Amino acid sequence: MKKYCIHLSPEERTELSQIASKQKVNAQRKLRAQIFLRADQSPDGPAEIDAVIASALPVTTRTIENLREWVCEVGPIAALERRPTTRVYERRLDGRGEARLIALTRSNPPAGRAAWTLQLLADSLVELQIVDSVANNTISRTLKKMNSNPTSASTG
Repeated sequence: MKKYCIHLSPEERTELSQIASKQKVNAQRKLRAQIFLRADQSPDGPAEIDAVIASALPVTTRTIENLREWVCEVGPIAALERRPTTRVYERRLDGRGEARLIALTRSNPPAGRAAWTLQLLADSLVELQIVDSVANNTISRTLKKMNSNPTSASTG
């Protein structure tokens, strides 16, 4: 016996059928609509088991189990969309760190270097103990956001 069962109303079934039969629709939405229709355990539904659905569609049984749970939480129409992300990204450079980065780009590069590179900037921020670690991409995005390019001919 399944822990999470999908029971579609006739209106939901009609709406999902329309989405599943459309040609120009988001592929993920279409696939989810097909899964929900096949897993429907209402009297009008086929009530296929997860293994049969997984063999007929390009998904795994684990994906179907997760979708069953998601449908029970938010409903079949809302479950056509992705779950909102719960991951929180901690900023490596806060306002103070960004200011120090800009000041660093305005200073002279290290001895033996003609200009600052992203890696040199990242290494300098770690040496100055502004951050524990930082990637080149973070430096690049921050400089782009601040309209600062230390590698151009004119940095002023």
